[in-house]
Amino acid sequence: MKISINSFIQEQDKSEQVSTEIEKFQTNPRFEFVTKLSEEYYPQQCVDIFNKYSDRRDFIQVGIGGSALGPEMLVSALKKDMKRRIYFFNNIDPDDTNQLLESIDLKNSLIYVVSKSGGTAETLASFAILANELVKSGIKEEEFKNYFVFASDPETSQLRELGDELGITTLDIPTNIGGRFSVLTPVGLLPALFAGIDIHALCKSGLEYGHSLKESQEFKEVTNTFLNHQEQGYDQTVIMPYSSKMKNFAYWFVQLWAESLGKKKEDGSRIGLTPIPSYGATDQHSQMQLFMEGPLNKVMLLIHVKEFENDFRLSNSFNHPKLQKLGKYTLKNLMDSEFYGTQKALEEQKVPHITFEIEKLNEQGLAKLIVFFEYLTAITGYCLNIDPFNQPGVEAGKIYSFEWLDNL
Repeated sequence: MKISINSFIQEQDKSEQVSTEIEKFQTNPRFEFVTKLSEEYYPQQCVDIFNKYSDRRDFIQVGIGGSALGPEMLVSALKKDMKRRIYFFNNIDPDDTNQLLESIDLKNSLIYVVSKSGGTAETLASFAILANELVKSGIKEEEFKNYFVFASDPETSQLRELGDELGITTLDIPTNIGGRFSVLTPVGLLPALFAGIDIHALCKSGLEYGHSLKESQEFKEVTNTFLNHQEQGYDQTVIMPYSSKMKNFAYWFVQLWAESLGKKKEDGSRIGLTPIPSYGATDQHSQMQLFMEGPLNKVMLLIHVKEFENDFRLSNSFNHPKLQKLGKYTLKNLMDSEFYGTQKALEEQKVPHITFEIEKLNEQGLAKLIVFFEYLTAITGYCLNIDPFNQPGVEAGKIYSFEWLDNL
């Protein structure tokens, strides 16, 4: 993966601080989002489930936040099995739930219920609805073990206890890997298998690249750039992949960045780098005006795919000046022209931007991007003197939600 940095401010050298945090992180249990990739146990759990239920036409993932955003990102970017349908119950909108249920053949489905804590209200609500629908279709509760698979913490989880009670297999989400860092655990690996994705290639690439970042000068420079810009008021981060198949990558990054780096510090002060999802070339016709000429408070992350799997020639016989001009190019030429044109315009406007280029959108390239941004999030958080792995603001909202329900 190639990385280039375009900064237009005077930067201080924070490499010593960054290197110190990287060194400390090597023995931090939270680093397991890389080290656990070496353990065959987790992908093998998923392979065993896939082999048992590979004849199912539909795969349904039930989860929210990190239990859905990462898997959706993997499937939308890399799905190869176009015959199997994959659905995500990732919210509690009643109308959307009804529309999904009308589309699914539940008797020919495997339903994957994912909750790290085992007590996520939204996830349990969708599980209850799907269980009720199965009963309506004639499936008895003692048969649920043939339709459901759970994933949860291996040690303390009410969902695991329910799975044991019903005889439902429960896959392990490593204890030290939080939801937004869990995409390369069984959370994302099982749906990836049902989508025809090579999960061993994902894990191998992520593991090797993750360990290489310790010595990566590029990584240290990217972190240094973020720290310097944050100090000078650049408190927004735009993520903009030039690929429709990576649109969900931007939404995955939003949770990773926002939930990790938006925190109230011990002294009561607040800090955060607000993420903005975007994708090219579509958002050049919606958000780009703001990015170019709006406030200089954004660092832009551009992702470029060097080679697409397909391409289309734009040759045509129409008597139209612009169509005639396009006729000697391909769709990939046009996409590249939009990307490089944006880069040049950002330079002219002195908008800071960092470009990531992968050879192809495949398991190897996507795994590198995933691990890079997970690693960047962790080290940036520690350099800002916050815990990038907790989410007390989210927990408070959960408590108040249940208080409201109790008062109904």
